[in-house]
Amino acid sequence: MAASGVGGAGICYYNSTVKFFYDNIGKNISDTWRTQDYVVVSLGLTVCVFIILTNILVMSAIFLNRRFHYPIYYLLGNLAAADLFAGIAYMHLMFHTGPWTKKLDINQWFLRQGLIDTSLTASVINLMAIALERHQTIFTMQLHSKMTNQRVFLLIMGIWLVAIIMGLIPTMGWNCVCSLKKCSKMAPLYSKDYLVFWAVLNLVSFTIMVVVYTRIFMYVRHKSQRMSQHTTQVKHKETVVSLMRTVFVILGEYLELLSEQKLLTTTRNTW
Repeated sequence: MAASGVGGAGICYYNSTVKFFYDNIGKNISDTWRTQDYVVVSLGLTVCVFIILTNILVMSAIFLNRRFHYPIYYLLGNLAAADLFAGIAYMHLMFHTGPWTKKLDINQWFLRQGLIDTSLTASVINLMAIALERHQTIFTMQLHSKMTNQRVFLLIMGIWLVAIIMGLIPTMGWNCVCSLKKCSKMAPLYSKDYLVFWAVLNLVSFTIMVVVYTRIFMYVRHKSQRMSQHTTQVKHKETVVSLMRTVFVILGEYLELLSEQKLLTTTRNTW
């Protein structure tokens, strides 16, 4: 197998085919389309179209309605943008998977996986930013954050910058092209170390969100019990209810993200 250079761990196989790396871990790429392949791709494309259209509607509603021109809604709009990007990334995956995988070169394979990693990272970081924003507003009993639009947009830019970097890391060198023993069975060109690193980051983000939302729940519960003794405090009750509604919407988005990650894991294990 041709090699383009020598790395610290041995020969680098940049000129090798994707099939070579799949064979290296004992993973077979089907030569022909099976019934299950047609079903998975058809279902996947349907889900992708649904995700793209629904998130376009969400972004349009936030952009056109002045009532939504607040930091929390900008962050929710950015979350919709991340989900929209995820839909596009998965659609790209559907057209470059199964028997089509054999036709990919290394750069095309890294692009396929990098798009998905970027979209998922953007969603996770955005959800964590929303959780922290809700924590701050609820504990100060404000419906909307006092964060300026400039800071919100800088935060959004930072989220996408980190997401893009995370998607590019394997392409920039943290892979197993020069060390076949480190290749992962889940993603044949990815280093096991990188996948562990990516998983730990997601686990840390998830833990932070669980802690934040647990504190929010405990605080709101305590506040509601106190306010129930003073029925005249209607305005405070309405504020708490509005804040909790937003929290439940965010939790629903997080469950959707977990479903996307499960789909990604299943797809990687299959193709």
